[in-house]
Amino acid sequence: MTDKTAGGDVRLAGISKHYGTFTAVHPLDLTIPQGSFFALLGASGCGKTTTLRMIAGLEEPSTGTVSLGDSEVTHLPPYKRPVNTVFQSYALFPHLDVSENIAFGLRRRGIKSVKKQVDDMLELVQLGQFAQRKPHQLSGGQQQRVAVARALINHPQVLLLDEPLGALDLKLRRQMQLELKRIQTEVGITFVHVTHDQEEAMTMADTVAVMNGGRVEQLGAPAELYENPKTTFVANFLGTSNLIEAEVLEAGASDVVVGSAGTKLRVPAARCSTTPRAGGKLLVGVRPEKISLVHADEEGTIAAGRNKVAGKIADSSFIGVSTQFVIDSPVCPELEVYVQNIERDARLVPGADVILHWNPDHTFGLDAAQDIDAGIETVEESA
Repeated sequence: MTDKTAGGDVRLAGISKHYGTFTAVHPLDLTIPQGSFFALLGASGCGKTTTLRMIAGLEEPSTGTVSLGDSEVTHLPPYKRPVNTVFQSYALFPHLDVSENIAFGLRRRGIKSVKKQVDDMLELVQLGQFAQRKPHQLSGGQQQRVAVARALINHPQVLLLDEPLGALDLKLRRQMQLELKRIQTEVGITFVHVTHDQEEAMTMADTVAVMNGGRVEQLGAPAELYENPKTTFVANFLGTSNLIEAEVLEAGASDVVVGSAGTKLRVPAARCSTTPRAGGKLLVGVRPEKISLVHADEEGTIAAGRNKVAGKIADSSFIGVSTQFVIDSPVCPELEVYVQNIERDARLVPGADVILHWNPDHTFGLDAAQDIDAGIETVEESA
């Protein structure tokens, strides 16, 4: 029996994809709420594009079902699904102008009077004055918007976006992130966006599914994933995390006390993704921007109750809004700290002895059995 309250939700039930002995997507259950901006985020090869292609009908799932609203569409061909896809290449027709590119889907369905709908789409993507131009006369961002308009004019239930901003330079990509979010809010259609760019996913999406090795590692609102990662992969892949290997000294109901290299730290029990036990191990995490940094001579100025770690500045990089420090400490060889450039202490230079301190509430705890470096992108991966 179908769930009538589901509306136009995209529902994946137990879908997986195998290519011979290789499993691209492990059995996956996922509901994408109607009208939401949903991102599938992960490194290349994690299964995100395969998942998108199964929703589009471009790949047949090895197991499981795909439903859109009340209809199961698992075995329907792409053109019979209420879905349109925008690819990184845009795939615009070079011999047609902007208006005709946008009208293409309607004309193919035999609709004669298309002018009003095309004009509405041109207004939505703010390209009215470019209606007569050919694709080669447009910038990458403008071509991107034509591709979105061409897909939306068909009134799909779901718009699928496969790395749509990958070919744009950084500044234009940031503009287009805001532009796509505006368009999605205006039309209210479900957008499912595949990307490897963490900032892109966090800027635009209401909900992000972080994928790794064909599985969803964690699902949630961007702020929730960033503040409360449940695995080392999510902690490292979304931004930067300092992860400290520690031993659990006391496992209280509200606070967990851990020790690392003779330093005691407190972690809220509610922010531990595993159940800490005295004598067991825990990975203690804190984001670089949550940490304050003072010269060792200023230790007496630190308020009581803060987590404190001693170390020595190994390196520093001035990047305008902040200075990024790498600290060599007994608890961790390379702790990263981002300090806003408000009042700079001239003593904070490589070689200086320092104290790092932060609010214990900003600390999270992860299962120490995981790979501490999971999710850290190498130069080769990002190339």
